[in-house]
This record gives sequence, C-alpha cells and structure tokens, in this order.
Amino acid sequence: MSDHLQISHHEVFRRPGHFSAWPANYGLWAWDEEIVVVFADGKLGEQGALHARDKSHEFKPMQARSVDGGATWSPETFAGFVPGGKSLSADEHLAVPLRSGSKLRGQDIPALSTPVNFLDPEIAVMVARTGLDGRAHSWFYLTRNRGRRWEGPFLFKGLDLKGLASRTDIVPLSDDHALFMMTAAKSDGNEGRCLCVETTDGGLTFHWKTSLPFDGDGYAIMPSSLRLSDGAIVSVVRRGRGIDQAGWLETFRSKDNGATWHPLGIPVEDTGPGGNPGSLVRLGPQRLAIVYGFRGDRPGMRMVTSSDGGRKWSEAIDIRRDAVLPDIGYPRSVALNDGRILAIYYYNFGKERFIAASTISGDGH
Repeated sequence: MSDHLQISHHEVFRRPGHFSAWPANYGLWAWDEEIVVVFADGKLGEQGALHARDKSHEFKPMQARSVDGGATWSPETFAGFVPGGKSLSADEHLAVPLRSGSKLRGQDIPALSTPVNFLDPEIAVMVARTGLDGRAHSWFYLTRNRGRRWEGPFLFKGLDLKGLASRTDIVPLSDDHALFMMTAAKSDGNEGRCLCVETTDGGLTFHWKTSLPFDGDGYAIMPSSLRLSDGAIVSVVRRGRGIDQAGWLETFRSKDNGATWHPLGIPVEDTGPGGNPGSLVRLGPQRLAIVYGFRGDRPGMRMVTSSDGGRKWSEAIDIRRDAVLPDIGYPRSVALNDGRILAIYYYNFGKERFIAASTISGDGH
C-alpha cells in the first residue's frame, strides 16, 4: 500500500554530537502553513541498551518553526520558564543532580487565573512533567502567539494525584470544557496507567474523571486521543513490559465524554523492543491514522489507517525504514489543510539523533 503514497522527508533540527529527541513528550501545532514543534535537545553519549545520550548534560526544551507547511524549518529557543532546572520532561534521561523533580520542593507553581478558551485556534496548550515514577509532577503552559511566548507553568489545581507523568493530550469539548488525557504511576510507584482528567472552567481547576481500562500487565502510558464527528472519543495507548520485550498499541473508545471507556482492540501488535507511542490523527469524519516508530529489525517509521473510527485497521504501512539504530520515533502528527499528514519524530543514521519530518499523501491513507 505504501507504493501508492507520496512521501517526502525533511530535517527539522540536526546538530553533530547532539541528541535531539522525543516530540511526543511535548507537542506539535499547525496554523495553516505555520507549524511549531517542541522537543528536547541534549548531547550524544555512550550507547546504552537503547539510547546513546549524555546523562551528565541537560536536555533543554527547543522548538522549531516552519512557515511553508513543513518543508523548511528554523530552530528557536523555548520561550517559557522551566521550573526546577534547565531540562523539561526529561528527568529519566539525566543524572540525579540534574533532575528537576527534587528541586521543585518548596517551589510554588501557580494556578491559572484567566480561563483558556480551548476552541480558540490561536491558543495552544502544552503539558510538561518531571520524571516517570510515583514522585513525578506535571504542569501546563499555554501560548497565545504561536509559541513565540509560553505562559506558565500552571498548576493542575484540585488534582490531588501522585505520580503524574503526563504529556500533551487534550480533547476540547467546548470553550471552557476539556479532557486532559494523562499518565500516572501505578500503585507500586512505577509507570504507568492512563487516566482522564476534566476541567469545566477553562483550566482554572481540574478533577479526575475516570481511568482507562488496564489489565495490569506491564505499563499503559502516553495516550493520544481525539474526538470524532459523531462525538465519540478514541484514544491510542502505548503498551509494553520493558526494554527487552516488544511493545504494542491498544485503542479505547468513549461515547460519553470520557465517563466510560471501552476497548476497541489492538491496531499494532508489535512496535519493537521497548515499544513506541502512537500519534493519532484524524483525516475525515471516521478516517484515522496512527503514526508510530518501529524499533525492531530494520527500524523506521510506520502507520496504520482506519476508515470506520478505529474499529478496524490496515496492515502496517512503511513511511521509512532507513534508520541504523532503533533509537527513533516518539512522533507527533497533524493533518494539514491540503490533506497531507505531517509526522515529526526523532531519527538517526547511526550517529547524532535528530528531529525529522515526513509528509504523507496519496490513496494509502
């Protein structure tokens, strides 16, 4: 099926000796031809079981901007305050003295004072965190000028939950009503399980609404969710048991704005050893695609598609399979106005890890 696709690849951010990665931990937003992606930028280190990052160096948030629909990109400094240090959403990749989690003690993160209009196309919200375990903290930022300035961080006021290790996954329901799909630690303090958090006052306060079904096997983390034209919400969850075992993706559906969730099935049975999150994108009223990194033999980027709201999925479609090492993926994706899918992820050809983009069009999706 990939033979019928038109796919082009572009470099977003690449520096010799750098380890630039994990857009899934941050966010991607598009306004017509203008697009902004946020990611982490650190230094290359010795090869470990999967990553080759220098844990003695900060992983600072960076962003890149395109004004031509993803063909060319310009790097930018992340214009927001990072509490607890210089690294954002990356404690698990740092030596203990550099981690921000312990430094947050005694630092107050304020609550939002002016409500967010979640349906305002000029406002983008990004969720950030410290680490992954039961000591993790999460907060959020917002921008009103397409990432040129990030306001925050802001507290999830009213949300008395331990071990919140969340990324950006927000389902707007109305101007002041939204669901924040989150990851939290399990009762044993390890990652993770997925839950649905609700705000009905524009982000001033939050409350836990429900947890997604979880069988307790390994971990269920990093949801990617959206609302269909019929009002149903579909969420894709990353599943896994550890770095040496193959991960998979699982889907859930809610017909009552997140009050209850029902399993839809497993659209991807193998994301490779260590697994990879999926990025869900809506292409039509019931047409969906999931972009993900494959960390097995011949690693690369793949996707699956559905024409019935996520009940049935295609076989895996190759976006690219030219990575040298499986240290790749963590994509964000968006449907552009011209119908193309733009996927942004981290990649390698055996040396530095860099941020790449692929645009995908054609009857394969």
